[in-house]
Amino acid sequence: MKICFFTNTFLPHVGGVAKSVQTFLEDYRRLRQRVLVVAPQFAEGGAPERIERSVERVPALQNFNGSDFSVSLPLSTESTERITGFKPDLLHAHHPFLLGDTALRASAMTGAPVVFTHHTLYEQYTHYVPFDSPRLKEFVIELSTRFANRCHGVIAPSESIAELLVSRGVTTPIRVVPTGIDTKALASGSRARGRKQWNIPSDAVVIGHLGRLAPEKNLTFLSEAVVRTLKREKNAWLLVVGDGPSREEMEKIMATHNVADRVRFAGKLTGKALHDAYAAMDVFAFASQSETQGMVLAEAMAAGNPVIALDASGAREIVRDKENGRLLKADASTVDFSRALNQVVRSAELRKKWSKGAREQAANFDRVVTSVKALEFYREVIAAHRRDQPRIEEQSLWERTKERLAIEGQLVADKVGAAVKAITAPLSQLAAS
Repeated sequence: MKICFFTNTFLPHVGGVAKSVQTFLEDYRRLRQRVLVVAPQFAEGGAPERIERSVERVPALQNFNGSDFSVSLPLSTESTERITGFKPDLLHAHHPFLLGDTALRASAMTGAPVVFTHHTLYEQYTHYVPFDSPRLKEFVIELSTRFANRCHGVIAPSESIAELLVSRGVTTPIRVVPTGIDTKALASGSRARGRKQWNIPSDAVVIGHLGRLAPEKNLTFLSEAVVRTLKREKNAWLLVVGDGPSREEMEKIMATHNVADRVRFAGKLTGKALHDAYAAMDVFAFASQSETQGMVLAEAMAAGNPVIALDASGAREIVRDKENGRLLKADASTVDFSRALNQVVRSAELRKKWSKGAREQAANFDRVVTSVKALEFYREVIAAHRRDQPRIEEQSLWERTKERLAIEGQLVADKVGAAVKAITAPLSQLAAS
C-alpha cells in the first residue's frame, strides 16, 4: 500500500503529532508499506536521513506568532508532481487546515481517499492565534468537524475523542486507534544512569513529568501541587523532561517555595536519554486536560511508573484508579493532587503494586498492535471508496477538473460556514461548548 501523510508539524519539531507521524511512518515501513510525508520546512533543518528521504518539504513561515510552529505555504509544482507521481492508495491528513486542505486537493488529483486523525482539541490552542476569543474557539471546532465530514474515514486517538466527535456532528466512519509506543525500548532505560545524569540521589523518590511546557498543559496547577508534596516529603524530587514557554513560570514557582534544589529540568530528550529519564522516575504526574490521547502516560507506564492524573480525555483510557495510579476528579484541587502524590511517595509497596499494573496496561498500546489496527482501517476505507467512486483513470479530463474545482468551493464554503456559525452563535452556547 502507498500512503501519503499530510502534517503541519514533523521532525525536527518535537511534539505529540510529530511523534505520532514518525511512529506510524516507521511501523508502516516495517510492515513493507510505502510512505511519503508532506510536511513544512523548519529553520532547525530536517529529520535524520533515514526518515527525511521519505519527506517532501513544503516552504513555510517560521515561528508563527512567536511559537515554534511553522505555517506551510501552497505546494510548489515540484511537490505536486512528487505526490501525484507517488500514486498513493490513501492520503492521511493529520490536521484539518493548511496541509489538511492540501490532502483534500490531492484526493481530487489522485482519486485516493482521505483519512483524518483528530489529534488535537484545537479549541485549547487558540491562544497561539491573535484575537483569541470564545467565538474563535467555536470557529475551530466547527471547521474541524466540517473537515472530518469531507474525509472518507476518521481516526480518533481515544474513545473519549470518538464520542466527542460524534456529539459534534461527525458522520464519517470513525475508528479508535491510539498512537503506539515501543514498550521494549521504553522499559530499557537505566535508573542509575538517569539519576547520575541529573544528580539525583539513588534513594530519592522521583516525581516525573514529560511534555511540551506550554499553558494548555495546566502546568501552573501541576507545579503548585508538586510543590506541596516536595515541601512535605523531604525525600521527594521532581524531574521535568521537555521545554516550552511555561518553563520559566514553573522554575519561578519552585524557587519561590524554596524547593528548586530538588527539581531538575532536563529539557528535550530522545532515545536512550529519554528512556533513562523514565527509568529514573518513581511516579508520573500529569494534569493536562487538553489531550486527545495519553501517549506520554502509556510511555511512562511502559517504564513501570504509576500515574497520577486528572480525569480527562486520554488519561481516562489509560489510568485505572488504584490499579496503576490515581485518576482524580477533573475539578480536583492542588491539595487533592498533592495528597495522591504523597500517598505514592510514602509507600514503596504501593509503588510496586501499581508499577506492575502500569506495565500490564502499557502492553495494550504497543506500536505493533496499533499500526496493524490502522492499516486494517485504511483497507476498509479504500475498499468502500472504490465501490462508491470511479477510478481516476476512468474519469475524463473535464470530470477531474470539475472535481478539483468542487473541492476548492467546498473548502471556502466550510470556512465561511464555520465563521458564520461562530459569529451568530449565542454567547451562552459558546460558554457551554
